[in-house]
Amino acid sequence: HTNGSGDAHYMTTLEQTRPRWLVAVTFLSLTYTPVLESLGPSLSRVKAGDKDLDGQLDFEEFVHYLRDHEKKLRLVFKSLDKKNDGHIDSQEIMQSLRDLGVNISEQQAEKILKSMDKNGTMTIDWNEWRDYHLLHPADNIPEIILYWKHSTIFDVGESLMVPDEFTAEEKKTGMWWRHLVAGGAAGAVSRTCTAPLDRLKVLMQVHATRTNSMCIAGGFTHMIREGGMRSLWRGNGMNVIKIAPESAIKFMAYEQIKRLIGSNQETLGILERFVAGSLAGAIAQSSIYPMEVLKTRLALRKTGQFSGIADCAKHIFRKEGMAAFYKGYIPNLIGIIPYAGIDLAVYETLKNSWLQRYATDSADPGVFVLLACGTTSSTCGQLASYPLALVRTRMQAQATIEGGPQMTMSGLFKHIVKTEGVFGLYRGLAPNFMKVIPAVSISYVVYENLKISLGVVSR
Repeated sequence: HTNGSGDAHYMTTLEQTRPRWLVAVTFLSLTYTPVLESLGPSLSRVKAGDKDLDGQLDFEEFVHYLRDHEKKLRLVFKSLDKKNDGHIDSQEIMQSLRDLGVNISEQQAEKILKSMDKNGTMTIDWNEWRDYHLLHPADNIPEIILYWKHSTIFDVGESLMVPDEFTAEEKKTGMWWRHLVAGGAAGAVSRTCTAPLDRLKVLMQVHATRTNSMCIAGGFTHMIREGGMRSLWRGNGMNVIKIAPESAIKFMAYEQIKRLIGSNQETLGILERFVAGSLAGAIAQSSIYPMEVLKTRLALRKTGQFSGIADCAKHIFRKEGMAAFYKGYIPNLIGIIPYAGIDLAVYETLKNSWLQRYATDSADPGVFVLLACGTTSSTCGQLASYPLALVRTRMQAQATIEGGPQMTMSGLFKHIVKTEGVFGLYRGLAPNFMKVIPAVSISYVVYENLKISLGVVSR
């Protein structure tokens, strides 16, 4: 039966899509979870229709789900219909996906059209769009992008990544903060596990020269002899502590910048994401930069030099003043641009390549593809920004080198190239790259397990 004209409309719609309606009828009177498991992912979204959470999907809940689903489909249809003529053609599909960072060929766009086009016009009107997607799980094109979110997962100890984007549903249900908590905790674990390599990198950046080369084995031996095994983790406490404030500031700044840009899309295009992410990263780095200086000074300290983080901060302030907490700020800020730009560009290129070659039934790339793409893009981003990171670290550490000159960014660049050659700008690169794969792998495993503990629904 129906409860008015609205329900009658949906009965008419379902009558027009009889095969899918017959499938729906078979599970309306049953406990939907096991049935959905057997029917497959194309009906999994109907779980959202169970408003009273009794494990049963009755007619009223099903109609409510369809009504809500059609509203979403209408919004997506309008966003795709660039010409506002009530029809979608292949060029409009290509442009819409390009805006979201997914490049497809015209042949692929035509293939998408043919799957929905009933009358052979090679365009899709509202009725064809609705009938095809009414019980289809992909009611929002940006969902393709959401499978590929990587910035909170792939923590390599550097805090220059573009923030994640969250859907309106994730923000409404509070899933966004669970993602951030899981990502922050995963970053803390991965950084702690790879801290010895990180400290070795800092030592090589500051102390290694052409005449005083420091190899990986020699660096570890030096650290252990000087301060024992615990010395391998010097500076890691501050490196972990700064994750939470930086992530929170970056996320809030990113959301505000998205509004200022004026985008009404849940998922920004590549250029918009780069601009918004770089600005948000700059704001976050500016806010927590004194922590970066403290981390470097603590990593370089000798045994017994400071009793803790507070003592280190007091010592720097008394001896060097407040300005010392912002040494290396300029190269650090400039480094965000090549890091974020290369990271995004490489990741999007790898993503598009995978989607064009292998995305036949699903946009979900799987764990190993995500790990490979994330590791590669992050490594390329670090390689592009590494000279700036090295100069930043040298500037942060200048006061710790007795009798050493206090140089500006440009002066330090010239000095390094003159005395050590171009290779000098890449001191410590080996341990830095050695930590990428374990850091990515550890953070991913911890992230996925924490998501389950926090009740985050995986896609």
